Amino acid sequence: MAKFQDSISAATVRAESFSEVVGQAFVKGFHLLALFAIGGSIVWSALFAFEGMVRLGQATIEDVLLLFIYLELGAMVGIYFETRRMPVRFLIYVAITALTRMLIGFINVEHRPDEGVLIIAGAIVLLSFGVLVLRYASHKFPSGPAPEISDVVDTDKMV
Repeated sequence: MAKFQDSISAATVRAESFSEVVGQAFVKGFHLLALFAIGGSIVWSALFAFEGMVRLGQATIEDVLLLFIYLELGAMVGIYFETRRMPVRFLIYVAITALTRMLIGFINVEHRPDEGVLIIAGAIVLLSFGVLVLRYASHKFPSGPAPEISDVVDTDKMV
């Protein structure tokens, strides 16, 4: 009976190990597929926007800022491919660029300052302060690789 229980336990351990490996492969595959899809859609959108500028024969400052947004998104995807970390600062840069684009468009249409301009400018300042805090924190408290279990607990002294 004990031999049967041991073989069941061993089979359970093998099944759990196999399912963990397969699960990790599916997650990594999904990440790669999603990143390629996101990267491809960024390139496609940027080319489509650029083609529209060429067709019109001109590019406004809003169009140029839109291309910068695509550039920042592409850089963010590229950095994630290389480091497996999502650079949050780039998302904030995209938001700052989008708000700047909105501000320029708002001023071009309205031609007068009002509370909308102040709200957008305040949001840009707030996001800029957020970047400053993130940069300071990452410089002061750099994140390294996750510690191994042996780095946290001395397994030789465990009973």
